[in-house]
Amino acid sequence: MRSMILVLSLVLGILPLLGVAWTLANGMITTVDGMFMILILLTLAAVFLLNAYWEMRDSGMLGKKTAPAAPAKSAAPKAS
Repeated sequence: MRSMILVLSLVLGILPLLGVAWTLANGMITTVDGMFMILILLTLAAVFLLNAYWEMRDSGMLGKKTAPAAPAKSAAPKAS
């Protein structure tokens, strides 16, 4: 199930980037509508790609998984 969420997040993160490329190719960047469309598409891409990054990090695909450090043993107080 987690891998399906990862795939879906990657697809939904790349699609807005294609929309940005299409907007730039059509020359709509010079209009206010085009600028706001690019802003919205980049925000959508960032949200889904950040989710994909978190999914990959949690599943161990990115970064090193280190074992949690063992708690330091405190010295027992001396009885006097």
